[in-house]
Amino acid sequence: MKRTEDFRDGDIHRIISLLRKQVKTLDVPYLEHMASSDHSPFKVLLSCILSLRTQDKTTAAASERLFSLASTPPGIAALPVRTIQDAIYPVGFYKVKAKRIRDISGVIVKKYGGTVPDSIDELLKLKGVGRKTANLVVTTGWNKPGICVDTHVHRITNRWGYVATKTPEQTEFVLRAGLPKKYWKEINGLLVAFGQGICKPISPWCSKCVLEEFCIKAGVTRNR
Repeated sequence: MKRTEDFRDGDIHRIISLLRKQVKTLDVPYLEHMASSDHSPFKVLLSCILSLRTQDKTTAAASERLFSLASTPPGIAALPVRTIQDAIYPVGFYKVKAKRIRDISGVIVKKYGGTVPDSIDELLKLKGVGRKTANLVVTTGWNKPGICVDTHVHRITNRWGYVATKTPEQTEFVLRAGLPKKYWKEINGLLVAFGQGICKPISPWCSKCVLEEFCIKAGVTRNR
């Protein structure tokens, strides 16, 4: 688990600049869009839970239906689980997520006075909240430093050769050690949009990519 030795530190500044420009032509991830307009850590938390193994459009619709019923920890905690299930269907594992959402809301009310924790360590104490979700809440909900690493961030930074890691958690800690802090909060939003639109898992659009000169294409066997 390390930064690759042949990646020049100066390259990352150019990469982020080019990414920002290309991402303007791509679809913005729902969670980034919602957080930029609402700034609610609680909504970010629940929407992130809903988004796991669920497509962006489905997450957006489910979140909107749920928040039309209630949008605060006390409000969600008071809803019957079946009502939450009906609101969030058809997100993946909607029955499990419905119970988890209500339970987490109850804990936030009882343990944290109705306010979502603003630290990764405290967020990780909530059942079902992992590092990806905790970092996303801290960065987009609380506007604090953190690095949210999902499959896109993990895959793409390894594909570039910027890191050489085996898991998203390893990637997070390597990025914390090497990525300039000013890019921490935005790296996830940039690479999710980029990963969905250009740097796809299978057969990425290298012919459309503005970063091809920086990328060693690690693991890429076919591209367009």
